[in-house]
Amino acid sequence: MTRSEFDDIRAHITAEARHAADLLQIASELLDDLEQARVREATLRSYYLSLLTAARATVAASNAGDPAPMTFLVHELDKHGQLPADDAEARRILSDAKTAQSLIPLLEDEAPARRSRPNGRSRSCVGVSRTLPR
Repeated sequence: MTRSEFDDIRAHITAEARHAADLLQIASELLDDLEQARVREATLRSYYLSLLTAARATVAASNAGDPAPMTFLVHELDKHGQLPADDAEARRILSDAKTAQSLIPLLEDEAPARRSRPNGRSRSCVGVSRTLPR
């Protein structure tokens, strides 16, 4: 949920004509959104941990002289359908990785300063707006 959606909800809640049913519906939707966000976060953490474990096992296997150190990483990537299908895709992935690597220093050195509002809060107006009940 975006900042502007929260602002819309706050404005609706503080409006003069408050209806209990409307507030209950908003609260229910917020709880649903929170539950979905927690499930997505848990899933992403699980994927990250699996990939990190496979990467560490790959490096450890290489350091130990294993004849096929990439086995762990290949298995994890294959499990999620992330292995390159052909040479053209492999070249594209390598090109994307080189470009991303060259952009990282620019992002770290020239991070734009965030403008803040007089009350110290920044405002964001991105994303799809939630329709509030009337």
